[in-house]
Amino acid sequence: MTQLADSADLLDRIYRHQRHLYDFTRKYYLPGRDRMIERLKPAAGESVLEIGCGTARNLVVAARRYPQARFFGIDLSSAMLATATRKIERTDLAPRIHLARADATDFDPGRLFGVPEFSRIFLSYSLSMIDERRVVIESALSRLAPGGELHIIDFGGQEGLPQWFRAGLRRWLARFHVTPCDELEHDLHHITARVGARATVERPYRGYAQYAVCCRTAGS
Repeated sequence: MTQLADSADLLDRIYRHQRHLYDFTRKYYLPGRDRMIERLKPAAGESVLEIGCGTARNLVVAARRYPQARFFGIDLSSAMLATATRKIERTDLAPRIHLARADATDFDPGRLFGVPEFSRIFLSYSLSMIDERRVVIESALSRLAPGGELHIIDFGGQEGLPQWFRAGLRRWLARFHVTPCDELEHDLHHITARVGARATVERPYRGYAQYAVCCRTAGS
């Protein structure tokens, strides 16, 4: 098996059964997702991509909130995409939400969707499941339209929470191959400075999460 196939197989094994309860259970410990969606604010006719779209929960919420925008999602897990497809088909949003199976580190949106760039790209608690995080961030930034924004919500350092909670959370997350992105702010500032973008990072919920926005300047 190639590394890509290994990763896809791992994700399918993790979520083969979890995907049926994923949205119900994750709402309790993946805070900040709706806050991020509220701040996307794509203009009419603009395209929005979610990397690691999972069950398409976020795409459905965002498409309802922004009825004049188009939405796209990629994920490496066939199992999750099957659930996402069924979820979207049960709504009236199918004409505006398009999915594809792809690797976050190496994908061609022009080939997948006929869309070369996006005004907004977001990752919601998916970066912490990926080893090559810098590659994903650089790839996402390169696919932003001038003036576009990359939004990231994920687990933070839990610095404002008790040590016992932090240790227990990390042990539990490790069972699902999730590793909090402790170097995210450092990596973002390093990458954005190199490509002519700018980054801001917030740490809501006493550091339980971290929320980053990277803006690509119009001339970059």
